[in-house]
Amino acid sequence: MNSINEAVPSHSINTPTQEELSNAPVIIGAEILVRALAEEGVDFVWGYPGGSVLYIYDEIHKQDKFEHILVRHEQGAVHAADGYARATGKVGVALVTSGPGVTNAVTGIATAYMDSIPLVVITGNVPSHMIGEDAFQECDTVGITRPIVKHNFLVKDAKDLALTIKKAFHIARTGRPGPVVIDIPKDISFQKAAYVYPKEIEMRSYNPVVRGHSGQIRKAVGMLLEAQRPYIYSGGGVILANASEELKEFAELLGFPVTNTLMGLGGFPGTNPQFVGMLGMHGTYEANMSMQHSDVVIAIGARFDDRVIGNPGHFMSVPRKVIHIDIDPSVISKRVRADVPIVGNLKEILVDMIAQIRASGGYKNKDSLQNWWGQINEWRKVDCLKFDRKSEIVKPQYVVETLCKLTNGDAFICSDVGQHQMWAAQFYKYNKPRRWINSGGLGTMGVGLPYAMGVKKAFPNEEVCTITGEGSIQMCIQELSTCLQYETPIKIISLNNRYLGMVRQWQELSYSKRYSHSYMDSLPDFVKLAEAYGHVGMRIEKSSDVEGALREALKLKNRTVFMDFQTDPTENVWPMVEAGKGITDMLLGGEDKE
Repeated sequence: MNSINEAVPSHSINTPTQEELSNAPVIIGAEILVRALAEEGVDFVWGYPGGSVLYIYDEIHKQDKFEHILVRHEQGAVHAADGYARATGKVGVALVTSGPGVTNAVTGIATAYMDSIPLVVITGNVPSHMIGEDAFQECDTVGITRPIVKHNFLVKDAKDLALTIKKAFHIARTGRPGPVVIDIPKDISFQKAAYVYPKEIEMRSYNPVVRGHSGQIRKAVGMLLEAQRPYIYSGGGVILANASEELKEFAELLGFPVTNTLMGLGGFPGTNPQFVGMLGMHGTYEANMSMQHSDVVIAIGARFDDRVIGNPGHFMSVPRKVIHIDIDPSVISKRVRADVPIVGNLKEILVDMIAQIRASGGYKNKDSLQNWWGQINEWRKVDCLKFDRKSEIVKPQYVVETLCKLTNGDAFICSDVGQHQMWAAQFYKYNKPRRWINSGGLGTMGVGLPYAMGVKKAFPNEEVCTITGEGSIQMCIQELSTCLQYETPIKIISLNNRYLGMVRQWQELSYSKRYSHSYMDSLPDFVKLAEAYGHVGMRIEKSSDVEGALREALKLKNRTVFMDFQTDPTENVWPMVEAGKGITDMLLGGEDKE
């Protein structure tokens, strides 16, 4: 996925005609960039200026086609563009300067790359003739970002800029999406060239497969119709492909149990009776047991990663058939061998499968399926997500559950990374795609606040909440200033347990309770800090005050509210599968690990 040869035939439709060139305006590279972004339908650009991008910022100042959002740190710029892309399905755009601007953006780029999020990140560079001379604020942008992008470009001539931008957006949004970097030396942004923006794009060596192989689809349908213990395992690819409606139709037509990965939550309605919960390291007991004991698994836009199946040897110790559908052929059989691999667009493949299932008369093994659901319902009785509902100390699960109730499960929930992320995944019921915004693959702390900024700009009339912890929120907390300047009123729910919670949990279970550097010893007064940034702050210390505080905050439609919930510092996320174990080796709470 990293390397794409962008070579095109000399007779390509990308090449402007002589007539087009002679009639085209001759403008500087910075204006070419700004015009091209407008032609791509860009609404927002998140960025931070610096010397190498000043020509670009000058042109941004002259236009009114898109809004530029001035963040407080380049990492926040890329995360905000990422959040916007996750929520809308459009390409997010960030703009940073050379040197430290680029290196500050790297974490955001890697975060998007790991979760296959379409971004175009524009980076400034020193003038062309100074590249390689250790100039002030120079770095090797192409070299640094190569392992964490779908592709990157170094623009060497202003006449190539328009086509490069067209390619970048095409690469970012098609096939398996991902971030693309365009590195523009300062002299190129001032160099003049004729501006013709291509209406279409053709790239000889980049042609993602879209249609699934008809023979493989027939084979998969036959296998599903013969299954006795079938299981639908869906991931973030369903959401990226906008295939949630097709997945729902497919699942309800068959009547099979459905699980989502962390990244796939909302791809199938969380309140649907066929949904058995998230699976994996912190998945439900019934989801993990069903996965392990199924006889046919159909993986749709998921990759059998380590947080889902744990130990591959354990997973494959039970004989089963695996159908694996993905847009990216490199994912299939990477960790678990697929009996029926299908490469292509998930939406189209599901439509084809639904048609074939209907034509065949549907699933016939009703008795087997009824027995399978009987077993699953027995596993459900374990009640693996139970917690103390009578506690006066604030339980983090209760906060998330109450938020779900008050928002009818309809809010955009942005999450940071840690225990609070898992509770947000377990206790908020996502019935719609693109409502759950979190860093799954890279697990990046600090994303929650800038994610919410990106989502709120895209959907100003929707409720946007960030569920975070006192550790994560401090990594990009300066973006509270951006929230004020650009009027993005979000609700911040901080589950403050005074620990780096997930680190503390692992130290409790696997390191004999040696809590090395996981206790937060000198936290700020978050209420005063929120107020200092011009927002509303609340501190909630008792369980009986949780619902009232959330109701009050949600009524403040035009204010950012920081809710500092003082939660139980001893609370752990259950179930839990320890590293190297199989997904049925779950700790359910209360196990003595000493």
